[in-house]
Amino acid sequence: MAKKNTFFEDEQIEKKIDIKQLGKTLKYILPYRNILILISVMLLVASVASLLPPRLLRLIVDETVVNKDYKQLILVCSGLVVLAAIEIISTFIQTRSMGKIGMNIITNIRKDIFAKLQKLAFDYFDSIPDGKIVVRVTEYINGLADFFSNYVMMFAIYLVKLVVVTVFMLSINPMLTLIVFATVVPMLVLVMKLRSNLRPRYSQLRAKNSNRAAFLVESIMGEQIVKNYNRIDTNKDIYKQIHGEECITTWWNILKRSKLNGPIVQIFWHTGTLAIYGVALSMILGGNDLVTAGVVITFTSYMSHFQDPLNQLTVIIQELAQVSSNLERVFDTIDHPLVLKEKAHAVVFKDVKGKVDFNDVTFAYEDDINILEHFDLHVKPGEQIALVGPTGAGKTTVINMLTRFFDVKAGSVMVDDVDVRDATLRSLRKEVGVLMQDPFIFKGTIIDNIRYGKKGATDEECIAAAKTIFADKFIEKLNGGYYHELEERGSGLSAGERQLVSFARIVLKNPSVIILDEATSAIDTETELLIQQALEVLLKGKTAFIVAHRLSTIRHCDRILYIRNKGIAEQGTHEELMAKKGYYYDLAR
Repeated sequence: MAKKNTFFEDEQIEKKIDIKQLGKTLKYILPYRNILILISVMLLVASVASLLPPRLLRLIVDETVVNKDYKQLILVCSGLVVLAAIEIISTFIQTRSMGKIGMNIITNIRKDIFAKLQKLAFDYFDSIPDGKIVVRVTEYINGLADFFSNYVMMFAIYLVKLVVVTVFMLSINPMLTLIVFATVVPMLVLVMKLRSNLRPRYSQLRAKNSNRAAFLVESIMGEQIVKNYNRIDTNKDIYKQIHGEECITTWWNILKRSKLNGPIVQIFWHTGTLAIYGVALSMILGGNDLVTAGVVITFTSYMSHFQDPLNQLTVIIQELAQVSSNLERVFDTIDHPLVLKEKAHAVVFKDVKGKVDFNDVTFAYEDDINILEHFDLHVKPGEQIALVGPTGAGKTTVINMLTRFFDVKAGSVMVDDVDVRDATLRSLRKEVGVLMQDPFIFKGTIIDNIRYGKKGATDEECIAAAKTIFADKFIEKLNGGYYHELEERGSGLSAGERQLVSFARIVLKNPSVIILDEATSAIDTETELLIQQALEVLLKGKTAFIVAHRLSTIRHCDRILYIRNKGIAEQGTHEELMAKKGYYYDLAR
């Protein structure tokens, strides 16, 4: 199935804070609740310690300096040092503990999303470009890591500081406290309005970055096609549009608006400071003994302590909106329903004989577009079945249902009289081995790639499997032989050599039912003759399904099925179908 082209479709334009998504993180946070309680205590201690120095400063200005009490000055200065030490130590413990908890939370989320990706059916990957999936697992979770390690703690710190500093200011002078609020509240409204204006643009930027990643991954994977079809300049233009005209333009719009935050804060800060000085001076001239130089200095300091947390809280709230949006994408994957579920008491296949039955099967990748309808096929143990027919007729679909890569829409697929939906996926895929047309080779050694066929196989078993299908002839010529290091996707090996490695895997796996899906199409004729000899040994006594266009691969099969019009149009041996002079006859000609 072709992937949906969603490179230029923004995943989401605007997203508000979603409490539901944040609530889903509780199961990752609750295991650390005892440590979080300790951190909260340290947080309170650090916040109080950071807000006491202005009061001590007031004491120095109003009493110590006036009375020239140097003993008191030493005590106050010592108090300032002690408070600074308490704040530093408490903050260090908080930061270190929260950083560790944050990374543990993210590690568990990473494990869960990767584990879920291993279980999701192919239709999930068909519906979302690879690059966007990669962005969810990497960039979005990296953003979450920063949030849980830093922003959560800072949010708590600023919130506590706001409460404590408000109490301190009210206890000193309610009138000056009102001036601070009269200055800070309008500033906060403007900043919040600015942040609200930026929110949709951040969401747009995230979606456009996701599109860029998706296009990059596809371009890298299709590098040979890009060059072969002279698409280099076209792709450069597309990337210029995605990266320059979309990503950079959006980022520049964000930057221009976000830089307004500084001037707004500065204007209100200086206005508030002048207001405090003016009111304080008028109160002093009016004979109010409650307002002194120390009180003015203290309030100026507390105004800073009040304004900074408020300003930072707006930043964190903006980040919170982005995080909840990212969480939605991450949990969309983690919570995505499993189409292929195992039953509670699923059967474990053992000693499979190889009897396979397709009973009145109907299947569709998309609703109302059936690929197969009322498909019936009954295969005896050890029988070799060839599947031929036009592209898109459903040949690969037949084997996809047998391996349970997809489930039937109606009917059933059975192995040894057991519905594959009633068996464990692990045991089913252990007994059914598939060789695809385009094998995937992992980064690592040749022998480790062969060992994918059987976990825990010895080197000797892997080498024996390679020799069985004559892969040793090219492997022994490589630098390092079986321990030759392969790059990603088997770069450096020919298509035929990659296929031989995958053949060695299936030999090592030794399944009861073997599926060859155009598995010899990339192998030259000479190598195919060797493979045919190896297959005679490999397939002896085993049930086999072979999808191929080469007559040499299928002509000796027990039955050849011509798939057409959502079912079996013809079936029989090579000789019988040639004599019939129908669809297969035309194909053979």
